[in-house]
Amino acid sequence: MTHRYLNPPTIAHPTGYTHVVEAIGSRTFYIAGQVALDASGNIVGKGDMAAQARQVFENLHAALQAIGAGYNEVVKLTYFVVDMAQMPAVREVRDQFVQAEQLPASTAVEVRRLAREEFLLEVEAVAVLN
Repeated sequence: MTHRYLNPPTIAHPTGYTHVVEAIGSRTFYIAGQVALDASGNIVGKGDMAAQARQVFENLHAALQAIGAGYNEVVKLTYFVVDMAQMPAVREVRDQFVQAEQLPASTAVEVRRLAREEFLLEVEAVAVLN
C-alpha cells in the first residue's frame, strides 16, 4: 500500500475529497496547473466549465502517464476556479477520472482571473510513486 486515506472523526465528514492522505513512496511529482488547452495549444470549451474540466483532467492524465502514473497515485489536487458556483460541474468530470474510494486531499479556491481570460479552471496535482 502506497497511500492511506484518513478522515478523522473529529473533523466534519468531507464531500468530494479526503482530509488526510498519507503517501508512502520514494518519488514525489508536482504537476503544474493544467488548463483547457489541447495538444496544439487551442482553447477547448470556451465558456463551458464542463468541457474545460474534461480537457484539464485529460491533460493531467497525460502528465501522469508521462511519469508512469495514473490518478491512483495522485495525493493532492488544487483547483483554481473563476466561479465557485461551477464546482459541481468540475466534480462531475473529476469523478470520471478519480476513484470515489480514493479521493485525493483537495483545495478549491475562487480566483478573479487565470492566466488567460478564456480559462475558467486550472488544476494542479501532486503524485507519489514508489
